[in-house]
Amino acid sequence: MAPSVDLRPSGATNGHTNGITNLKKHRHPVEGFSTRAIHIGSEPNAETGAVIQPISLSTTYKQDAIGVHKGFEYSRSSNPNRDALERTLASIELGGGHALAFASGSSTTATVLQSLGPNAHIISVNDVYGGTFRYMSRVAKENQGLDTTFIDLENLSEDGTELLTEIRENTKLIWIETPTNPTLRLISIQSIRAHISKLDNPPLILVDNTFLSPYYSSPLLLGADIVLHSLTKYINGHSDVVMGALILPDTAFHTELAQKLRFLQNAIGAVPSAYDSWLAQRGAKTLALRMKAHGTNALAVAHALKASPLVENVTYPGLASHPRHHIAWESLSPHAKKWIESLPGNLSSNTDFPYSGMISFRIKGGLEAADKFLTSTRLFTLAESLGGVESLAEHPAKMTHGSIPLAEREKLGISDGLIRLSVGVEEEEDLVEDVLQALEKAAGHLA
Repeated sequence: MAPSVDLRPSGATNGHTNGITNLKKHRHPVEGFSTRAIHIGSEPNAETGAVIQPISLSTTYKQDAIGVHKGFEYSRSSNPNRDALERTLASIELGGGHALAFASGSSTTATVLQSLGPNAHIISVNDVYGGTFRYMSRVAKENQGLDTTFIDLENLSEDGTELLTEIRENTKLIWIETPTNPTLRLISIQSIRAHISKLDNPPLILVDNTFLSPYYSSPLLLGADIVLHSLTKYINGHSDVVMGALILPDTAFHTELAQKLRFLQNAIGAVPSAYDSWLAQRGAKTLALRMKAHGTNALAVAHALKASPLVENVTYPGLASHPRHHIAWESLSPHAKKWIESLPGNLSSNTDFPYSGMISFRIKGGLEAADKFLTSTRLFTLAESLGGVESLAEHPAKMTHGSIPLAEREKLGISDGLIRLSVGVEEEEDLVEDVLQALEKAAGHLA
C-alpha cells in the first residue's frame, strides 16, 4: 500500500478565514468576474503578441544547464496551457489562491481520497453523485481501507449533533455536494463550518461546486477548504472536454495542502492534455454569459413544469416553493447576487430567481412515462452529463445513479419517475415548448 500523505500539514491547524476577509485578501487587480475570466491566465503571448494562448504540445523542454530552464521540464509536471488554465480557475473561484487541473472529475476525486492514506474515515452527503459513491464505497474502501459514513447533511439539527457524533479521531474530510445530484438538496456550508469549528482538530470541508459553477456560488467564501469541479460540465461548457479541478485558498495551511495534492497528481499522472486545457480555458471565458442564460432558461422551464398537471413535483432551488430556498439565496456568490438583484421584478430571497440550469422533476406514470418523455423531446437530448450549451435529459435511476443500490436510491427519492434536466442556452420559448409537447406525448392520457 502506498505511504500515507496526510491532508493536514504538519503543525497546522485547520483555521478558516471568514468570507469577507477572505474576499478582500484574494482580491484580484481586475474585479469583475468576466474580466478576470477573460484576462487572467490569457495575457498576450510575450514572444509573438498573440492574444490567444498558443497550444504547447511539447512533452519536454530545453534546459540551458542542469536544472536551469524557463519553468517547464516535462509536461506531466507542468505545461504552459495547464498553468494558464489553473491561473484562470484560481481567479474566478472567489477566495482561490491555488488551482490544480486534472484529467477528469473522477481522477480529481481519486487523488483527493488517495491523499487521505490508509484506513481514514470521511463523512459524505448521502445523496452524492453515483461515480463518487462508487469510488468511495468500492475502490477506496477496497484499496485503502477508506471508511465512509453517508449522512443527511441537509436536515441537521440546530446543534449539528448528527454530524458531530459521526466524527472520529481519524475523520479527515467532509464531502459536500450542494445542490446534490440528482435531487437538488441544498446544504448550508456555513452551518457545517460552524458545527466543526467547535472541534480541536476539525476535518477538512470539500465542496463539489460542479452544479453551480464559480459563477453562482463561491464555497471558499462560505467556509470550504477545497472546491472540486468537473470541468467537463459548466466551466468548459461545450461537451467536448473531460477534465476536473481543485481550487484552494492561499493561506499557509492551504498552500502546503495544495503542494501535497500537486505532488500526488504528478506522481499518479492524473493530468489533462495541453489541448483540453486550452479548450477549457476558452470555455471559462464565457462562463458568466452562459450561466445567466442557463439560469433564466431553467427558471422558465421550471415554471412550465410546475404548472403542468402531468408533473407530480418539480425541484429547482431557485423557486420560492423549494423548502431550502433561503439556503439557495445565502449560497449565491457576490457577483451572481448582484446580477439577480439587477433583474426586472425586484428579485430577492422571497421570490423565484435563476439558480443555475439543473432541474429534477417527477412525471406522472413512472418509468413508462419517463421513458416516453425522454424519447419524445426534440431539443433535450437523452444523454448523460450536464452543463453544455445544449439541453440534456436523463433518467438517474437507470443512468447516472445506477451504481447506487436500489434500497438506497429509494431512500433518497431517486424513483423511476424522476427525470433530470440540464437546461441549455437555446431560446427560452423553444425549450418550454419542447418540454410541454414531450409531457403530452408521455403522460397526456393521465390528465
